[in-house]
Amino acid sequence: MNLTFKEKAAYGLGAVGKDMVYMLSASYVLYYFQDILGVSAIAMGVILLVARIFDAFNDPIMGIIVAKTKTRWGKFRPWLLIGTITNAVILVLMFSAPPSLDGGGLVAYAAVTYILWGVTYTMMDIPYWSMIPAFTKGGKEREGLSALARSCAGVGSAVVTIITVIAVSAIGTAMVGRNNDNITRVYNTMDNRIAVYVVRLDDDRNATSDVSPFLNGFNEIAITLEGPEKVFKDKVVFTSDNTDYKFNINGVEPKTSKVEYVMDSADDLEAGLVFYVDSEAYEKITETGVLSGALTMTSNIEVERVGFKYFSMVIGVLFALFIFVTCICIKEKSSVDMETASVGQMFKALIQNDQAMTIVLTIVLVNTATYITSNLLIYFFKYDIAGSNWQGNYTLFNTFAGGIQIIAMMILFPLLRKAFNTLKIFYIAVFSAIGGYVILLAMALAGNKNVFPFFVPGFFIMGAVGILNVIVTIFLANTVDYGEFKNNRRDESVIFSMQTFVVKLASGIAALVASICLTVFNIQETSNKELTYKALIEKVDNLRNNVVEKIDSGAVTGLRMVMTLAPIVVLIIALLVFKSKYKLTDEKLEEISEKIHNG
Repeated sequence: MNLTFKEKAAYGLGAVGKDMVYMLSASYVLYYFQDILGVSAIAMGVILLVARIFDAFNDPIMGIIVAKTKTRWGKFRPWLLIGTITNAVILVLMFSAPPSLDGGGLVAYAAVTYILWGVTYTMMDIPYWSMIPAFTKGGKEREGLSALARSCAGVGSAVVTIITVIAVSAIGTAMVGRNNDNITRVYNTMDNRIAVYVVRLDDDRNATSDVSPFLNGFNEIAITLEGPEKVFKDKVVFTSDNTDYKFNINGVEPKTSKVEYVMDSADDLEAGLVFYVDSEAYEKITETGVLSGALTMTSNIEVERVGFKYFSMVIGVLFALFIFVTCICIKEKSSVDMETASVGQMFKALIQNDQAMTIVLTIVLVNTATYITSNLLIYFFKYDIAGSNWQGNYTLFNTFAGGIQIIAMMILFPLLRKAFNTLKIFYIAVFSAIGGYVILLAMALAGNKNVFPFFVPGFFIMGAVGILNVIVTIFLANTVDYGEFKNNRRDESVIFSMQTFVVKLASGIAALVASICLTVFNIQETSNKELTYKALIEKVDNLRNNVVEKIDSGAVTGLRMVMTLAPIVVLIIALLVFKSKYKLTDEKLEEISEKIHNG
């Protein structure tokens, strides 16, 4: 009996929920702890990778536990439900770090919650994917359900990718606005020893050597700073990257601007203030030699912190509801009885399945390539393309990219499947991704700052990602039959546990690469607490000598190169590994299926 529409829809809904949770963690946990809470980028990279190494032991063991489970509800659904509930709770805790924590406490909190998140995700993800071979007959039915599940997973990933930044901002603003925790401090350049500078930005929003100083006695600017107590605790650092700001100087409101305000303590009379403005505003502001006006800066660090907390709650609740529907509607129609094996026997069976190991390695490489880009994308829009509307541009690009990924899985893959077998589609997708990255590299080196041209490489890359997400799941399901044929054991839980592990391993490797990139090139320079009054003044002095401009250009180039060249190299390696090792053609699979069913 074939699967009903209700069963397919329920299974697909579960994929939507679980990949909403996964994408929130994979794409934003580094940003949350590093950019918002101030944890060292390298520390976060190490935490994410160590968690993946821990999964190397945890995931296969979970697969064995699932395989040995026997209940009236089957062996998959109980773990699916337990894993979902616990993972949703840990997700919320992970994005709810106590604001009182600092330094080592934050690092420990990030490490514990992220490792627990990985463990509980495994409890849910392994039984979810293991159900495919267990209640499908194979062939077209299995391929169709795999494609449907991957398409729905892509929908979940795309939704979170598209809405997170905007939703976090909206929810955070609404929730923070309901409390009275914000402190307002007012400073005035006439009362304080505030060194004020105006710097001209070029057409690409880069600071130039045109610097006009308006030191004490030449200006009267009222400065209003708003934020939680923690931002006034030790050092006051308000910048365009961590605040919502507005100013009017000499009657001018610049079209393009950035601001940096630094005091070494909240009560210090000495401070540095730098306005970065477009050429037209620079001329108007500096023509009189006097500054007069007002600046208001409201910290959005608290907005983002609170926003992520409540947004994770929303995603966690939806996740639990969707998986509950899956558990209610899906039943294991067939399961191959097998003799209980020892841990050693199970690992041996997995290692002996050379085709499963080939697909596992391919998944690691493909996902590492795409996760490197997705981890750095938010920094690319925030610090490279920059501008006051970076969130809007980031959301716009993700909307397009997410839409292309969904279309590729739900429409493009079925169309290609009518003309080509899965092996040929795999090669088409990989070459498409490589081509997209080559275009992205050329655009990055050209210094493009407009979001719309990035849609071109986005189409080729995200279209390929969508197709590959479907294909690798089909390939992995096929290796279950191959393993049964070769080893006389049907180890679907153990094999699918490897998919969970390798996808998380890829995200860990990519996060480490991203964190090294952020640290080496100091991409997040203005978002942390390292900026001091003296450092700001030195920065302005260096600008006049073009020193910082060269460093900033190198940082931007480094970010662009890591985002493009690294994925190209990794995808080429994946292509070579797959081509040399994978041998399960359609003809070979039919032969294996026949031999299995004929005993």
